[in-house]
Amino acid sequence: MAYSYRFAILFVLLSTTVSLSTAAVVEQKPRHSGIPVKGSVTLNLVWYGKFTPTQRSVIVDFIRSIGSPAVAKGPSVAAWWKTTEKYKQGVSNLVVGKQLLLENYPIGKSLKSPYLRALSSKLNGGGARSITVVLTAKDVAVEGFCMNRCGTHGSKASGAYVWVGNSETQCPGYCAWPFHQPIYGPQSPPLVAPNGDVGVDGMIINLATLLVNTVTNPSQEAVAACTGVFGSGAYPGYAGRVLVDKTSGASYNALGLAGRKYLLPAMWDPQTSTCKTLV
Repeated sequence: MAYSYRFAILFVLLSTTVSLSTAAVVEQKPRHSGIPVKGSVTLNLVWYGKFTPTQRSVIVDFIRSIGSPAVAKGPSVAAWWKTTEKYKQGVSNLVVGKQLLLENYPIGKSLKSPYLRALSSKLNGGGARSITVVLTAKDVAVEGFCMNRCGTHGSKASGAYVWVGNSETQCPGYCAWPFHQPIYGPQSPPLVAPNGDVGVDGMIINLATLLVNTVTNPSQEAVAACTGVFGSGAYPGYAGRVLVDKTSGASYNALGLAGRKYLLPAMWDPQTSTCKTLV
């Protein structure tokens, strides 16, 4: 069984007295067993459809940044990930493993849910301590994408798998908020994407959410509990106080390798019972 989540900030018409934790609609499903041990976990990547080299490097640099605390001064991707160590099944590091490019759409541009697990099975390096990530390009339609989910995580015969789609041309207001006007709810101005790519920067948010939820299961969905929170003071329709690049005007809250900047979702801290933000 796969486990799907509605990561975009789908704000329904709520009264102003409703708390932030209930303002974002999240589709909860039963949880899988999670990665069984702490330590290094191999992350294999399946690129389905056409991604530019720059788009691939933005995502790979994010994953590599998780295990690289030595970045420029300021909040880092590694510091954000460190909260997973507070969970029983949190892992200490993710290591990029094998990569497979399927740029010619071998099974078409309209994928049913079972195809995602089949695609993930094309790379099995790392065994039980591995996660295979399937990333679909902006012109690939996936069952349920933009309707009730922006990504999925689940288990397979060997390890776990994650799927995330690029919503740039299909539903940026649903799966790439806050870099695009939301489909529903308060219409605050969108933030400028830190890597200049609304679709890929939106994928980073959803990928980050799914990776954390995969390694912290069955404790709880550690990021889903904080959907829509990116900085302090967040409320429905407002991502919170984040950092802004003085040159580009891009919004971010975490620094990564190669000078990268990312906007990452808040994570539930089980020790303080709060949504922990980097800024």
